[in-house]
Amino acid sequence: MEALNNHDHITNGGEESPLLGPRATGEVNPGAKPQRSVARIAATMFCFAVLGLFTSTTGVLLPHLEHEYELSDSQASLIFLAVPVPYLLAAQMNSWVHSKLGRRGIAILGPLAHAAASVGASQRPPFIVFLLCFAAVAFGNGLVDASWASWAAAQDSPNFTSGLLHGAFSVGAAAGPAIAGLVISNEKGAWHVWYYYLTGAAIAELVVLTWAFRSDDAKKYHELDPSQPEVAKLEGRGISEVLKHRAVWLCAAYLLMYVGTESAISGWIILFMTRARQVRPAIANLCSTGFWAGMAVGRLILGPVTERVGIRRAVTVYLVVAMLTGVLFALVKNIAVSIFLLATIGAFCGPLFPSSIVFLASAVPSNIHVAAVSFVSSVGQVGGAGLPALFGIISEAVGILAFQTVIMAQLATTLVLWLVFTHQKTSGRASDPASGVAAGLFASPHA
Repeated sequence: MEALNNHDHITNGGEESPLLGPRATGEVNPGAKPQRSVARIAATMFCFAVLGLFTSTTGVLLPHLEHEYELSDSQASLIFLAVPVPYLLAAQMNSWVHSKLGRRGIAILGPLAHAAASVGASQRPPFIVFLLCFAAVAFGNGLVDASWASWAAAQDSPNFTSGLLHGAFSVGAAAGPAIAGLVISNEKGAWHVWYYYLTGAAIAELVVLTWAFRSDDAKKYHELDPSQPEVAKLEGRGISEVLKHRAVWLCAAYLLMYVGTESAISGWIILFMTRARQVRPAIANLCSTGFWAGMAVGRLILGPVTERVGIRRAVTVYLVVAMLTGVLFALVKNIAVSIFLLATIGAFCGPLFPSSIVFLASAVPSNIHVAAVSFVSSVGQVGGAGLPALFGIISEAVGILAFQTVIMAQLATTLVLWLVFTHQKTSGRASDPASGVAAGLFASPHA
Protein backbone atom coordinates (compact mmCIF):
# COMPACT_ATOMS: atom_id res chain seq x y z
CA MET A 1 0.00 0.00 0.00
CA GLU A 2 3.75 1.99 -0.11
CA ALA A 3 1.66 1.97 -0.87
CA LEU A 4 1.58 1.80 0.21
CA ASN A 5 2.56 2.35 0.31
CA ASN A 6 3.65 2.94 -1.71
CA HIS A 7 2.03 6.55 -0.07
CA ASP A 8 5.06 9.87 0.36
CA HIS A 9 4.85 13.57 1.14
CA ILE A 10 7.39 16.34 0.90
CA THR A 11 7.61 19.91 1.99
CA ASN A 12 9.70 22.38 0.06
CA GLY A 13 10.30 25.90 1.15
CA GLY A 14 7.25 25.82 3.39
CA GLU A 15 4.92 24.68 0.60
CA GLU A 16 2.55 22.01 1.83
CA SER A 17 2.53 18.92 -0.34
CA PRO A 18 0.25 16.34 1.21
CA LEU A 19 -0.43 13.07 -0.49
CA LEU A 20 -3.96 13.42 -1.67
CA GLY A 21 -7.10 15.46 -1.79
CA PRO A 22 -8.30 18.30 0.40
CA ARG A 23 -5.97 18.91 3.27
CA ALA A 24 -6.60 19.14 6.92
CA THR A 25 -5.77 22.38 8.51
CA GLY A 26 -2.76 23.14 10.64
CA GLU A 27 -2.72 23.67 14.35
CA VAL A 28 -5.60 25.85 15.40
CA ASN A 29 -3.75 27.18 18.40
CA PRO A 30 -0.15 28.06 17.56
CA GLY A 31 0.45 28.70 21.23
CA ALA A 32 -0.46 25.18 22.27
CA LYS A 33 1.49 23.77 25.18
CA PRO A 34 4.77 22.13 24.14
CA GLN A 35 3.79 19.00 26.06
CA ARG A 36 0.67 18.66 23.94
CA SER A 37 2.67 19.06 20.74
CA VAL A 38 5.15 16.40 21.85
CA ALA A 39 2.31 14.03 22.70
CA ARG A 40 0.69 14.58 19.32
CA ILE A 41 3.95 14.05 17.46
CA ALA A 42 4.54 10.83 19.40
CA ALA A 43 0.99 9.65 18.70
CA THR A 44 1.18 10.34 14.98
CA MET A 45 4.60 8.66 14.83
CA PHE A 46 3.08 5.55 16.36
CA CYS A 47 0.25 5.75 13.83
CA PHE A 48 2.72 5.90 10.94
CA ALA A 49 4.65 2.94 12.36
CA VAL A 50 1.38 0.97 12.32
CA LEU A 51 0.86 2.05 8.70
CA GLY A 52 4.29 0.63 7.96
CA LEU A 53 3.32 -2.71 9.50
CA PHE A 54 0.17 -2.94 7.41
CA THR A 55 1.88 -1.85 4.20
CA SER A 56 5.00 -3.99 4.23
CA THR A 57 3.51 -7.34 5.22
CA THR A 58 1.36 -7.88 2.14
CA GLY A 59 4.19 -9.80 0.50
CA VAL A 60 4.58 -12.00 3.59
CA LEU A 61 0.89 -12.90 3.54
CA LEU A 62 0.62 -13.49 -0.21
CA PRO A 63 1.90 -17.11 -0.36
CA HIS A 64 -0.22 -18.06 2.65
CA LEU A 65 -3.31 -16.49 1.10
CA GLU A 66 -2.74 -18.37 -2.14
CA HIS A 67 -2.57 -21.63 -0.20
CA GLU A 68 -5.52 -20.83 2.07
CA TYR A 69 -7.90 -19.76 -0.68
CA GLU A 70 -6.44 -21.90 -3.49
CA LEU A 71 -5.67 -18.83 -5.58
CA SER A 72 -3.63 -18.41 -8.71
CA ASP A 73 -1.19 -15.52 -8.90
CA SER A 74 -3.63 -13.46 -10.95
CA GLN A 75 -6.43 -14.07 -8.46
CA ALA A 76 -4.19 -13.22 -5.52
CA SER A 77 -3.22 -9.96 -7.20
CA LEU A 78 -6.77 -8.72 -6.57
CA ILE A 79 -5.60 -7.67 -3.11
CA PHE A 80 -3.52 -4.95 -4.76
CA LEU A 81 -6.52 -3.70 -6.71
CA ALA A 82 -8.55 -3.46 -3.50
CA VAL A 83 -6.37 -0.59 -2.27
CA PRO A 84 -6.54 2.56 -4.44
CA VAL A 85 -10.28 3.36 -4.56
CA PRO A 86 -10.94 3.33 -0.78
CA TYR A 87 -7.61 5.06 -0.15
CA LEU A 88 -8.38 7.88 -2.55
CA LEU A 89 -11.96 8.13 -1.29
CA ALA A 90 -10.76 8.50 2.29
CA ALA A 91 -8.18 11.10 1.36
CA GLN A 92 -10.82 13.12 -0.48
CA MET A 93 -13.11 12.91 2.58
CA ASN A 94 -10.40 14.29 4.81
CA SER A 95 -11.57 17.90 4.84
CA TRP A 96 -15.22 16.90 5.31
CA VAL A 97 -14.40 14.75 8.34
CA HIS A 98 -12.44 17.64 9.82
CA SER A 99 -15.36 20.02 9.35
CA LYS A 100 -17.78 17.65 11.09
CA LEU A 101 -15.63 15.93 13.71
CA GLY A 102 -12.31 17.75 13.83
CA ARG A 103 -8.97 15.99 13.91
CA ARG A 104 -10.32 13.95 16.80
CA GLY A 105 -12.66 12.36 14.27
CA ILE A 106 -9.71 11.28 12.14
CA ALA A 107 -7.99 9.96 15.27
CA ILE A 108 -11.00 7.73 15.90
CA LEU A 109 -12.19 6.72 12.43
CA GLY A 110 -8.82 5.79 10.94
CA PRO A 111 -7.77 3.36 13.69
CA LEU A 112 -11.32 1.98 13.89
CA ALA A 113 -11.11 1.07 10.21
CA HIS A 114 -7.76 -0.63 10.87
CA ALA A 115 -9.11 -2.51 13.88
CA ALA A 116 -12.35 -3.62 12.20
CA ALA A 117 -10.46 -4.83 9.14
CA SER A 118 -7.93 -6.72 11.26
CA VAL A 119 -10.64 -8.41 13.32
CA GLY A 120 -12.42 -9.44 10.14
CA ALA A 121 -9.29 -10.79 8.47
CA SER A 122 -8.28 -12.70 11.60
CA GLN A 123 -11.39 -14.86 11.25
CA ARG A 124 -10.15 -16.38 7.97
CA PRO A 125 -13.23 -15.18 6.09
CA PRO A 126 -14.12 -16.03 2.47
CA PHE A 127 -11.72 -14.38 0.05
CA ILE A 128 -14.23 -11.75 -1.09
CA VAL A 129 -14.68 -10.70 2.54
CA PHE A 130 -10.92 -10.64 3.02
CA LEU A 131 -10.69 -8.25 0.07
CA LEU A 132 -13.24 -6.00 1.78
CA CYS A 133 -11.09 -6.08 4.92
CA PHE A 134 -8.07 -5.14 2.85
CA ALA A 135 -10.06 -2.25 1.37
CA ALA A 136 -11.05 -1.12 4.88
CA VAL A 137 -7.37 -0.98 5.85
CA ALA A 138 -6.72 1.18 2.79
CA PHE A 139 -9.59 3.47 3.79
CA GLY A 140 -8.11 3.93 7.26
CA ASN A 141 -4.69 4.55 5.72
CA GLY A 142 -6.12 7.25 3.47
CA LEU A 143 -7.72 9.07 6.40
CA VAL A 144 -4.72 9.17 8.72
CA ASP A 145 -2.04 9.48 6.04
CA ALA A 146 -3.41 12.62 4.41
CA SER A 147 -4.50 14.18 7.71
CA TRP A 148 -1.33 13.73 9.75
CA ALA A 149 0.91 14.66 6.83
CA SER A 150 -1.01 17.92 6.43
CA TRP A 151 -0.93 18.50 10.18
CA ALA A 152 2.83 17.96 10.24
CA ALA A 153 3.32 20.33 7.30
CA ALA A 154 1.61 23.11 9.28
CA GLN A 155 3.84 22.84 12.36
CA ASP A 156 6.56 25.32 13.33
CA SER A 157 9.20 22.87 12.05
CA PRO A 158 7.37 21.10 9.22
CA ASN A 159 10.37 19.31 7.71
CA PHE A 160 11.48 17.98 11.08
CA THR A 161 7.97 16.89 12.08
CA SER A 162 7.30 15.28 8.70
CA GLY A 163 10.65 13.57 8.98
CA LEU A 164 9.74 12.02 12.32
CA LEU A 165 6.48 10.66 10.91
CA HIS A 166 8.05 9.19 7.81
CA GLY A 167 10.94 7.82 9.81
CA ALA A 168 8.44 6.02 12.03
CA PHE A 169 6.76 4.62 8.91
CA SER A 170 10.08 3.23 7.74
CA VAL A 171 10.74 1.59 11.10
CA GLY A 172 7.38 -0.17 10.93
CA ALA A 173 7.82 -1.10 7.27
CA ALA A 174 11.31 -2.51 7.79
CA ALA A 175 10.34 -4.48 10.90
CA GLY A 176 7.00 -5.73 9.57
CA PRO A 177 8.07 -8.59 7.26
CA ALA A 178 10.48 -10.09 9.80
CA ILE A 179 7.98 -9.87 12.68
CA ALA A 180 5.05 -11.16 10.62
CA GLY A 181 7.16 -14.01 9.27
CA LEU A 182 8.27 -14.98 12.77
CA VAL A 183 4.69 -14.91 14.09
CA ILE A 184 3.35 -17.00 11.23
CA SER A 185 6.25 -19.45 11.50
CA ASN A 186 5.70 -19.90 15.23
CA GLU A 187 2.02 -20.55 14.54
CA LYS A 188 2.92 -23.20 11.93
CA GLY A 189 1.68 -21.18 8.98
CA ALA A 190 -1.50 -19.82 10.59
CA TRP A 191 -1.32 -16.49 8.74
CA HIS A 192 -4.49 -15.12 10.32
CA VAL A 193 -2.75 -14.94 13.72
CA TRP A 194 -0.75 -11.98 12.40
CA TYR A 195 -4.01 -10.05 12.28
CA TYR A 196 -4.43 -10.56 16.03
CA TYR A 197 -1.23 -8.57 16.45
CA LEU A 198 -2.40 -5.95 13.96
CA THR A 199 -5.69 -5.69 15.86
CA GLY A 200 -3.75 -4.95 19.02
CA ALA A 201 -1.64 -2.38 17.20
CA ALA A 202 -4.77 -0.72 15.79
CA ILE A 203 -6.42 -0.56 19.22
CA ALA A 204 -3.28 0.99 20.68
CA GLU A 205 -3.29 3.43 17.75
CA LEU A 206 -6.90 4.35 18.55
CA VAL A 207 -6.10 4.97 22.21
CA VAL A 208 -3.00 7.11 21.73
CA LEU A 209 -4.43 9.19 18.88
CA THR A 210 -7.77 9.80 20.61
CA TRP A 211 -5.96 10.86 23.78
CA ALA A 212 -3.52 13.12 21.94
CA PHE A 213 -6.24 14.87 19.91
CA ARG A 214 -9.04 14.62 22.49
CA SER A 215 -9.65 18.39 22.52
CA ASP A 216 -9.33 18.93 18.76
CA ASP A 217 -12.98 18.81 17.73
CA ALA A 218 -15.01 20.37 14.91
CA LYS A 219 -15.53 23.57 16.91
CA LYS A 220 -11.84 24.36 16.71
CA TYR A 221 -11.89 23.64 12.99
CA HIS A 222 -14.66 26.23 12.46
CA GLU A 223 -12.87 28.79 14.64
CA LEU A 224 -10.15 29.14 12.03
CA ASP A 225 -9.73 32.63 10.65
CA PRO A 226 -10.03 32.44 6.82
CA SER A 227 -7.09 34.82 6.61
CA GLN A 228 -4.79 32.26 8.20
CA PRO A 229 -2.36 30.48 5.89
CA GLU A 230 -3.66 27.10 7.00
CA VAL A 231 -7.11 27.88 5.65
CA ALA A 232 -5.70 29.23 2.42
CA LYS A 233 -4.04 25.90 1.87
CA LEU A 234 -7.46 24.28 1.75
CA GLU A 235 -8.57 26.24 -1.26
CA GLY A 236 -6.52 24.37 -3.89
CA ARG A 237 -6.87 24.91 -7.60
CA GLY A 238 -9.11 23.38 -10.23
CA ILE A 239 -7.91 20.15 -11.76
CA SER A 240 -8.42 21.59 -15.22
CA GLU A 241 -5.76 24.22 -14.53
CA VAL A 242 -3.37 21.59 -13.23
CA LEU A 243 -3.78 19.37 -16.27
CA LYS A 244 -2.78 22.17 -18.63
CA HIS A 245 0.85 21.65 -17.63
CA ARG A 246 2.92 19.05 -19.47
CA ALA A 247 5.17 18.61 -16.45
CA VAL A 248 2.23 17.37 -14.39
CA TRP A 249 1.40 14.65 -16.91
CA LEU A 250 5.01 13.57 -17.21
CA CYS A 251 5.47 13.47 -13.44
CA ALA A 252 2.27 11.46 -13.12
CA ALA A 253 3.53 8.93 -15.68
CA TYR A 254 6.86 8.71 -13.88
CA LEU A 255 5.21 8.11 -10.49
CA LEU A 256 2.76 5.59 -11.93
CA MET A 257 5.72 3.51 -13.09
CA TYR A 258 7.97 4.09 -10.08
CA VAL A 259 5.38 3.49 -7.34
CA GLY A 260 4.16 0.45 -9.26
CA THR A 261 7.70 -0.91 -9.43
CA GLU A 262 8.27 -0.37 -5.71
CA SER A 263 4.99 -2.09 -4.88
CA ALA A 264 5.71 -4.98 -7.23
CA ILE A 265 9.08 -5.62 -5.59
CA SER A 266 7.61 -5.46 -2.09
CA GLY A 267 4.56 -7.52 -3.00
CA TRP A 268 6.14 -10.35 -4.98
CA ILE A 269 9.75 -10.70 -3.78
CA ILE A 270 8.88 -13.29 -1.12
CA LEU A 271 7.04 -15.55 -3.56
CA PHE A 272 9.91 -15.17 -6.01
CA MET A 273 12.51 -16.15 -3.43
CA THR A 274 10.56 -19.16 -2.18
CA ARG A 275 9.65 -20.47 -5.63
CA ALA A 276 12.58 -19.51 -7.84
CA ARG A 277 15.41 -19.61 -5.29
CA GLN A 278 13.84 -22.31 -3.08
CA VAL A 279 14.68 -20.47 0.13
CA ARG A 280 12.84 -20.92 3.40
CA PRO A 281 10.01 -18.43 4.06
CA ALA A 282 11.88 -16.95 7.02
CA ILE A 283 14.82 -16.08 4.76
CA ALA A 284 12.51 -14.78 2.04
CA ASN A 285 10.92 -12.46 4.60
CA LEU A 286 14.36 -11.03 5.33
CA CYS A 287 14.63 -10.11 1.65
CA SER A 288 11.53 -7.93 2.00
CA THR A 289 12.86 -6.46 5.23
CA GLY A 290 16.15 -5.72 3.50
CA PHE A 291 14.41 -3.86 0.69
CA TRP A 292 12.41 -1.66 3.08
CA ALA A 293 15.37 -1.07 5.39
CA GLY A 294 17.53 -0.14 2.41
CA MET A 295 14.94 2.37 1.29
CA ALA A 296 14.96 3.97 4.73
CA VAL A 297 18.75 4.16 4.85
CA GLY A 298 18.90 5.47 1.30
CA ARG A 299 16.70 8.42 2.07
CA LEU A 300 18.79 9.19 5.10
CA ILE A 301 22.25 9.09 3.52
CA LEU A 302 21.51 10.12 -0.07
CA GLY A 303 19.82 13.41 0.83
CA PRO A 304 23.03 15.43 1.12
CA VAL A 305 24.37 13.73 -2.02
CA THR A 306 21.27 14.68 -3.98
CA GLU A 307 21.46 18.26 -2.78
CA ARG A 308 25.12 18.53 -3.73
CA VAL A 309 24.89 16.81 -7.13
CA GLY A 310 21.47 18.08 -8.20
CA ILE A 311 18.20 16.21 -8.60
CA ARG A 312 18.34 15.51 -12.34
CA ARG A 313 21.80 13.98 -12.30
CA ALA A 314 21.45 12.25 -8.92
CA VAL A 315 18.20 10.44 -9.68
CA THR A 316 19.50 9.37 -13.08
CA VAL A 317 22.52 7.82 -11.38
CA TYR A 318 20.34 6.20 -8.69
CA LEU A 319 18.16 4.53 -11.31
CA VAL A 320 21.14 3.28 -13.31
CA VAL A 321 22.75 1.87 -10.16
CA ALA A 322 19.45 0.22 -9.16
CA MET A 323 19.27 -1.42 -12.59
CA LEU A 324 22.87 -2.63 -12.44
CA THR A 325 22.22 -4.01 -8.97
CA GLY A 326 19.16 -5.76 -10.37
CA VAL A 327 21.37 -7.46 -12.95
CA LEU A 328 23.67 -8.67 -10.18
CA PHE A 329 20.65 -9.91 -8.23
CA ALA A 330 19.60 -11.97 -11.25
CA LEU A 331 23.07 -13.46 -11.67
CA VAL A 332 24.09 -14.11 -8.06
CA LYS A 333 22.10 -16.80 -6.26
CA ASN A 334 23.78 -16.59 -2.86
CA ILE A 335 21.12 -15.77 -0.29
CA ALA A 336 23.15 -13.37 1.84
CA VAL A 337 24.30 -11.51 -1.25
CA SER A 338 20.73 -11.42 -2.56
CA ILE A 339 19.49 -9.76 0.63
CA PHE A 340 22.30 -7.21 0.42
CA LEU A 341 21.53 -6.49 -3.24
CA LEU A 342 17.83 -6.02 -2.51
CA ALA A 343 18.73 -3.61 0.29
CA THR A 344 20.95 -1.76 -2.19
CA ILE A 345 18.12 -1.52 -4.71
CA GLY A 346 15.88 -0.19 -1.93
CA ALA A 347 18.50 2.37 -0.93
CA PHE A 348 18.79 3.80 -4.43
CA CYS A 349 15.02 3.76 -4.89
CA GLY A 350 14.52 5.68 -1.64
CA PRO A 351 15.01 9.21 -3.05
CA LEU A 352 13.01 8.65 -6.25
CA PHE A 353 9.56 9.76 -5.09
CA PRO A 354 10.42 12.92 -3.12
CA SER A 355 12.86 14.04 -5.81
CA SER A 356 10.07 14.07 -8.37
CA ILE A 357 7.90 16.19 -6.07
CA VAL A 358 10.68 18.73 -5.57
CA PHE A 359 11.29 18.94 -9.30
CA LEU A 360 7.58 19.24 -10.07
CA ALA A 361 7.32 22.17 -7.66
CA SER A 362 9.98 23.97 -9.69
CA ALA A 363 8.31 23.21 -13.02
CA VAL A 364 4.77 24.48 -12.37
CA PRO A 365 3.37 27.78 -11.02
CA SER A 366 3.35 28.05 -7.24
CA ASN A 367 -0.42 28.55 -7.09
CA ILE A 368 -1.05 24.96 -8.26
CA HIS A 369 1.66 23.16 -6.27
CA VAL A 370 -0.73 21.48 -3.84
CA ALA A 371 -3.24 20.42 -6.48
CA ALA A 372 -0.48 19.18 -8.78
CA VAL A 373 1.10 17.07 -6.05
CA SER A 374 -2.30 15.66 -5.12
CA PHE A 375 -2.94 14.64 -8.72
CA VAL A 376 0.41 12.99 -9.41
CA SER A 377 0.33 11.20 -6.05
CA SER A 378 -3.11 9.84 -6.91
CA VAL A 379 -1.77 8.48 -10.18
CA GLY A 380 1.10 6.93 -8.24
CA GLN A 381 -1.44 5.09 -6.09
CA VAL A 382 -3.02 3.69 -9.24
CA GLY A 383 0.38 2.44 -10.39
CA GLY A 384 1.03 0.95 -6.96
CA ALA A 385 -2.06 -1.21 -7.42
CA GLY A 386 -2.03 -1.81 -11.17
CA LEU A 387 1.55 -2.92 -11.78
CA PRO A 388 1.70 -5.55 -9.00
CA ALA A 389 -1.67 -6.86 -10.19
CA LEU A 390 -0.39 -6.97 -13.76
CA PHE A 391 2.62 -8.95 -12.63
CA GLY A 392 0.29 -11.50 -11.03
CA ILE A 393 -1.22 -12.10 -14.46
CA ILE A 394 2.24 -12.32 -16.06
CA SER A 395 3.46 -14.71 -13.38
CA GLU A 396 0.53 -17.02 -13.92
CA ALA A 397 1.11 -16.98 -17.68
CA VAL A 398 4.89 -17.44 -17.88
CA GLY A 399 6.05 -18.19 -14.33
CA ILE A 400 7.53 -16.36 -11.36
CA LEU A 401 10.97 -16.21 -13.03
CA ALA A 402 9.60 -13.31 -15.06
CA PHE A 403 9.89 -11.21 -11.88
CA GLN A 404 13.48 -10.17 -12.58
CA THR A 405 12.82 -9.26 -16.20
CA VAL A 406 9.65 -7.32 -15.41
CA ILE A 407 11.28 -5.31 -12.62
CA MET A 408 14.25 -4.46 -14.84
CA ALA A 409 11.91 -3.35 -17.63
CA GLN A 410 9.95 -1.20 -15.19
CA LEU A 411 13.10 0.42 -13.82
CA ALA A 412 14.29 1.14 -17.36
CA THR A 413 10.92 2.69 -18.22
CA THR A 414 11.08 4.74 -15.02
CA LEU A 415 14.50 6.04 -16.08
CA VAL A 416 13.24 7.05 -19.53
CA LEU A 417 10.24 8.82 -18.02
CA TRP A 418 12.51 10.61 -15.55
CA LEU A 419 14.75 11.89 -18.33
CA VAL A 420 11.75 13.13 -20.30
CA PHE A 421 10.08 14.64 -17.23
CA THR A 422 13.18 16.55 -16.11
CA HIS A 423 13.74 17.96 -19.59
CA GLN A 424 11.51 20.81 -18.43
CA LYS A 425 12.01 24.48 -17.79
CA THR A 426 11.91 25.17 -14.08
CA SER A 427 10.42 28.20 -12.38
CA GLY A 428 13.73 29.97 -12.00
CA ARG A 429 14.22 29.21 -8.32
CA ALA A 430 16.85 26.71 -9.34
CA SER A 431 18.02 25.26 -12.60
CA ASP A 432 18.28 21.88 -10.94
CA PRO A 433 16.19 22.11 -7.79
CA ALA A 434 17.66 20.47 -4.76
CA SER A 435 17.10 23.06 -2.06
CA GLY A 436 15.36 21.65 0.94
CA VAL A 437 15.78 18.03 -0.05
CA ALA A 438 18.32 17.07 2.58
CA ALA A 439 16.52 19.07 5.23
CA GLY A 440 13.18 17.64 4.25
CA LEU A 441 12.03 14.11 3.54
CA PHE A 442 15.46 12.80 2.69
CA ALA A 443 16.45 13.44 6.27
CA SER A 444 13.81 10.97 7.32
CA PRO A 445 12.82 7.88 5.36
CA HIS A 446 9.23 7.12 4.45
CA ALA A 447 8.62 4.41 1.98
